[in-house]
Amino acid sequence: MKVTKEKVENGQAFLTIEMEPAEVEESLTKSYTRLVKKANIPGFRKGKAPRAILERYIGKDSLFEDAVNHLLPEACEKAIDEQKIEAFARPHIEIAQTEPLIFKATVPLPPMVKLADYHQLRLAPEPAKSTEEDEVNTVIEQLRRQHATWEPVERPVDFDDFIVMDIEGSIEGKTFINQKGVQYQLLRDEPFLVPGFAEQLLGVKRDEEKEFKLQFPSDYPKGELAGKEASFKVKVVEIKQGKLPEPNDEFVQQINHEFKTMESLRGQISSNLKLRAEEKARIDFEEHVIDAVIEQAELEFPPILVEMEIDRILDQQLRRLQVGGDTLEEYLKSIKKTGEELREELRPTATKRVTRSLVLGKIAEEEKIEVSDSEVAAEVESMTKDAGEKKDELEKFFNTPSVRESIGQFLITRKVRQRLAEIASGSTMSKEAEQKGEDK
Repeated sequence: MKVTKEKVENGQAFLTIEMEPAEVEESLTKSYTRLVKKANIPGFRKGKAPRAILERYIGKDSLFEDAVNHLLPEACEKAIDEQKIEAFARPHIEIAQTEPLIFKATVPLPPMVKLADYHQLRLAPEPAKSTEEDEVNTVIEQLRRQHATWEPVERPVDFDDFIVMDIEGSIEGKTFINQKGVQYQLLRDEPFLVPGFAEQLLGVKRDEEKEFKLQFPSDYPKGELAGKEASFKVKVVEIKQGKLPEPNDEFVQQINHEFKTMESLRGQISSNLKLRAEEKARIDFEEHVIDAVIEQAELEFPPILVEMEIDRILDQQLRRLQVGGDTLEEYLKSIKKTGEELREELRPTATKRVTRSLVLGKIAEEEKIEVSDSEVAAEVESMTKDAGEKKDELEKFFNTPSVRESIGQFLITRKVRQRLAEIASGSTMSKEAEQKGEDK
């Protein structure tokens, strides 16, 4: 076996491996011994047919293919050891020619991450957005709508009304919906079935029927309906109008016994909005710091990491589609893309995720950030404390090894984010500075 390392680039080593004829012949003999025991050849007991007979029976190419399939992985492993290459993942093998047998191996190498001196990074956090009176009023209005009472009215349908309707829908003469007593609230910009549906019902009176046609969007989640024109027949059976409660102390006490007055409720809402704004400002600052650290870092990693991340994203999308009763093929048809086009569309996102993960992992290593079993257990407890009757079931799920590992990684990432934010804001010393202080 002759091995040539052609080059190392893009996080991969490229090898050319030429096999000696004797090595190929030895592998062919092993394949013959293996396959002849499985072949039922007329006129011969199983395992006793000569090699020439077996080659005529299954085909010489089939014997050669079996021999190569067993030979190449072993030869590639030896070549990697010989070249003292640390393989990060399984190599990609491609046959260049058969006589003599020459193949090329692309070997993924461990990612290389070189961080800049992030301990010198200084950024100023953006102050949290102050709570405006209008925001408090918006929340109060939402609470009033949630606790509205519905009263029948004798007038045409308008936005925000709650209606009961009978509906029939068909495409090209085939019915796809036929339901009676459907309850529906007409909200702006929140379509029922298809965009424009609510607008078609404006002005319709009780017991009145209306027929209309609407076009489903080309990117409609259900592929069989995407881009098609549908005919609808709707009968409004009942119209109800919401009556909002007055925003007074009595209303406050009805929705939450902890508060006695509207003023106390407004104060709590304002406090909650402030906490939410502070949390958003904290997350935004952490993201800003991470982006700055990534921008200064030097990385080189094999493309297979991006392919694996694309696979993960697609797997998540497929699980969501299956919950909705759709298949990947239907989804691809609805968005008018091939599987390869979808992968290319996801590539920038996957590349960003891989880059981010590698940099944060390197920082965790540099800062010696770890997570104990007790910390994982505490996180599981926090995640399941409000689960009620399902707590035991959830705890069992969260305590499986793979899920605990994911939770541990999540906690490490959270610690890294906090650590970087502390360094960038100047609120803490770096590990190196702390060590120097201890040495002094």
